[in-house]
Amino acid sequence: QVQLVESGGGLVQAGGSLRLSCAASGRTFSNYGMGWFRQAPGKEREFVAAISWSGSMTYYGDSVKGRFTISRDNAKNTVYLQMNSLKPEDTAVYYCARSNSPIATITSGDYASWGQGTQVTVSS
Repeated sequence: QVQLVESGGGLVQAGGSLRLSCAASGRTFSNYGMGWFRQAPGKEREFVAAISWSGSMTYYGDSVKGRFTISRDNAKNTVYLQMNSLKPEDTAVYYCARSNSPIATITSGDYASWGQGTQVTVSS
């Protein structure tokens, strides 16, 4: 069973930046697509970004396009989420997840393994 550990969350002012990291255990990290999702209090979990096994394909939720960038380093078993121009509505717990396949998908049901989440709070 893969373990995913997120880090990099915190409190930032609107307009600021944060970079989230997700470290995965195991030797098969490069075989799978990875994704980031978020959940704000009282709201459903929302797709943020996904990346294919090689990093050649990426997808973004409409609310973060042009501001967030997902990337991965297969040698380090790590996926990143660079978040720029942060807004108060980006406040949420951010979760890293591993897809069931090598491709990147936007559907949470396609992800079998999830991290514990990291809190991101953007103040106005």
